[in-house]
Amino acid sequence: MPTVTPGDKILVSGANGYIAIWVVRRFLEKGYAVRGTVRSADKGKYLEEYFKSYSDKFEIVVVQDITKEGAFDEMLLHTQRLRSTWMLQLYKPAVNGTVSILKSAQKNGSNVKRVVMTSSAASVLEIGVDKIFTEANWNELAVREVKEQGDAAHGMTKYRASKTLAEKAAWEFYNTNKANLKWDLSILNPPFVFGPAIHELESPDALNTSLRQWYDAVLGNNQNETFLKVQGSAYIDVRDVAEAHTLALEKEAAGGERIIISAGSYVWQDWLDVARSLSPSPIPSHPDLPVGFPGAGATAKPPVRYDTSKAQRILGLKYRTKVEVTRDTLADFERRGW
Repeated sequence: MPTVTPGDKILVSGANGYIAIWVVRRFLEKGYAVRGTVRSADKGKYLEEYFKSYSDKFEIVVVQDITKEGAFDEMLLHTQRLRSTWMLQLYKPAVNGTVSILKSAQKNGSNVKRVVMTSSAASVLEIGVDKIFTEANWNELAVREVKEQGDAAHGMTKYRASKTLAEKAAWEFYNTNKANLKWDLSILNPPFVFGPAIHELESPDALNTSLRQWYDAVLGNNQNETFLKVQGSAYIDVRDVAEAHTLALEKEAAGGERIIISAGSYVWQDWLDVARSLSPSPIPSHPDLPVGFPGAGATAKPPVRYDTSKAQRILGLKYRTKVEVTRDTLADFERRGW
């Protein structure tokens, strides 16, 4: 039996974000009703315009501070008569914000059936460790380094530690209280997320961290040999992340599971090679795309490896290729005049 079916109402937090707006769109396309949260009414205006064709199925609610305990209480009370499922999406999760939202679901979510949280592969991998990472792994290294180094710790280390601690807080809350909860928890762990953007953007400077790094690599002029031939990570298309969220709600077996979703690894040269191979070019305004070191990715050691068998077994998720990601992302940049 599916946990939810089209027509049910989904709550998506941070609905104006890069990933979340695709999540909203995919649920609406599948026939669900969506209630999206934003931090101000101004941030909701673009969403209302973008989803105006779904006006009868889409609504905006302002939640100014998600870290405040009880921030989500009122809106959950307003949905108690609905058959609802709750999906939350946090870009920079903090322990207090995560637990606050789960407490609201515990207190007022009498009709909530599942909470899906977007975590990150950053809470799974440990930098410098050569292994295939699974859902059993945690980034204890980043947490330890932040505890030891404090403010002096590298920014990415702090980011990975915050992802790890927030996800652990979610699982601790769930496992402590699940005997008295009417809903279960599913957490998705994507690596670097690329692909076309549909949220409000004025310039490349407004891109989120991962997509901006992709933009700079593919359209920039970084010819550093180590960067292009050795450095990289794993990736997933933003549209596949959105699809994974719908599947995590629809598949009963996803309840209580931590699931890595990844299309595979890359070194940055891979993206340059794909971009230059596309004919006709999806971005003709850039006739001289960076060359780098063609073919270097074919012999490069994968920077990170994940076991994605659980995602395949439970979700049956299919991934877009590097060619699809590159073609559609460059076409989006061309449309924007970038």
